[in-house]
Amino acid sequence: MRTAIVAYKERGAVALAGVLAEAVVSAAVTAVGADAHAAAYVGGRFAVVPVPSGGRRVRARGHDPVGRLAVMVTRRLRRLGLEAVLWPALRQVRGVADQAGLSSAERVANLAGSLQVRHAVKVPPAPVVLLLDDIVTTGVTLAEAAGVLRATGAAVPLAVTVAATRRRSAKTLR
Repeated sequence: MRTAIVAYKERGAVALAGVLAEAVVSAAVTAVGADAHAAAYVGGRFAVVPVPSGGRRVRARGHDPVGRLAVMVTRRLRRLGLEAVLWPALRQVRGVADQAGLSSAERVANLAGSLQVRHAVKVPPAPVVLLLDDIVTTGVTLAEAAGVLRATGAAVPLAVTVAATRRRSAKTLR
């Protein structure tokens, strides 16, 4: 999975977007279907919100990997009969350091206050936000994004990623 995500994000292998979007949709539908409370709460209506990359990163890559995934995920959810709308509500308001190699505490400090809801899109177009990112390492990015969205009154019960890094215990780090 790591190879596929790096190829997609950093090497412009955009043909992988469809496969990665399928993985995300499968995870989202499975998560909602496995939890009767979540299914009733969500009601099949989603506002898909991509976690944004900084403008400099998007320009350097030549594309917005999570934004592209969000478009594809939204379309695939609709094909499954779910009401899904793309809601690119978040934007980065200041630069952040590359998260790779940072500890959880360093990631919290790095991301604090870095995201904001765009002024023109303060009200979610669906009752429930499906927060989307490419990979979860410590969960700090998703927590920051969810907190900003919740401050607008949006319900954010779901966050879905293409992959997750394996958590290392203190023993394996020695």
